[in-house]
Amino acid sequence: MNDLQALLDQVLERAETGEGLEVFGLDETETTVSAREAAVESLTSARTRGVGMRVVNDGRVGYASTADLSETALGETLEQARTNARVTSPDEANVLAEPAEPEPLPGLYEPDAETVAAEFKVDLALELEAAAASAAPPIRGVDVARYGDALTTAAIASTTGVRAAYRRSDAYVLVEVLAERDDATMSAYGLAMARRPHALDVRAAADEAVQRATRIVGGSKPDSAKMVVIFDPFVTASFLGVLASALTAEAVQRGRSLFAEKVGERLGPEHLTLIDDGRHPDGPASAPWDGEGVPTGRTRLLDAGVLRGFLHNTYTANRGDTTSTGNASRAGYKGPPGLSPTNLYLEPGSRSQSELLREVGTAFYCQQVMGLHSGANPVTGDFSVGAAGAMVRDGAFAEPVREVTVAGTIPTILEGITAVGADLRFLPFGGGMGGLTLVVEGMTLAGA
Repeated sequence: MNDLQALLDQVLERAETGEGLEVFGLDETETTVSAREAAVESLTSARTRGVGMRVVNDGRVGYASTADLSETALGETLEQARTNARVTSPDEANVLAEPAEPEPLPGLYEPDAETVAAEFKVDLALELEAAAASAAPPIRGVDVARYGDALTTAAIASTTGVRAAYRRSDAYVLVEVLAERDDATMSAYGLAMARRPHALDVRAAADEAVQRATRIVGGSKPDSAKMVVIFDPFVTASFLGVLASALTAEAVQRGRSLFAEKVGERLGPEHLTLIDDGRHPDGPASAPWDGEGVPTGRTRLLDAGVLRGFLHNTYTANRGDTTSTGNASRAGYKGPPGLSPTNLYLEPGSRSQSELLREVGTAFYCQQVMGLHSGANPVTGDFSVGAAGAMVRDGAFAEPVREVTVAGTIPTILEGITAVGADLRFLPFGGGMGGLTLVVEGMTLAGA
């Protein structure tokens, strides 16, 4: 980590008078193991190292990056960033972040994750595949059984005085099983995440995939009706991804958010609180600072159902005459920072999923959605997606349901959320989304 920070400091020394320069460095090693039919299908390990440079001069921005960390290549990359800045249009909102000391984030990095043998990782993948493959019918096979991990070092330095670095470790197992019944085949995932390989619960991930696939395989279209719909935690996480795209200041400033003029208005019931927390201990996107070196934090977007604001990076904050919420995001070192949520979730309630099922009477449990990106529009608020799941009757899962459409609007979904489950878990969707059980009234189920 110190070596990467020192490298950025050396680049920063080349900044010209009056020039804003930000240097971001990344050093990441990723390992992936896939298993199939009790054998290792593939094992890959790759290291990515590189530096990105952002130059700001009179409101003009240029960016360039390099994986060659030699002194010559770094100098050439800086000159390329300067050249790129000269041909862009000026914008007074283009400024670099001011320095602020981020608080440490304990638990983000587990040192022993570096020393885990490849054999142990292989064993986890094989154990995962075996656990899922041994399930009884209707499970008929395993399509994906994968172990993965990443060891990441990130650092940043700028002429404004930003200077920070952190390390993080991540590990996961993912399995997809196939179930078959009545000439119909369905698949479902199981997932476990942790900061270190030894903390992964392989059996729980396999059991989750088997249970989810078994629940929805077979079945038919139900009659069309307006009814209570229960969002599975995976579906809730996907819905929050759609919601998030309407809650960024970038979307608002570009006229692409249905919430643009609604700050201070009630969008949902009092038990609905939506939080973006870049420091959540369980969040897959947690870090002490964001893609510009701004300390991350906890932002209440909906507070007891009332819209309080939007997510900002430094650019949108300057345009909106406010402060960054620490939501500048980077996909790597090759591009400049953007804007995205970091661990977005609904504040969980007090009741388990089983308790919520007992309360609803008859409902549709929506476990899978298809065509979400085309069927859910964060600009108009329209929401109409293909779905599969199961009916809920007398407090228990009943017959499976497939080939249906669940429809409503984003505002009516928010207004219709009558209960929020206690089963919060984070899923690695689009900046880390919190999944939990949601009970939504007034949606339309279009079937036969």
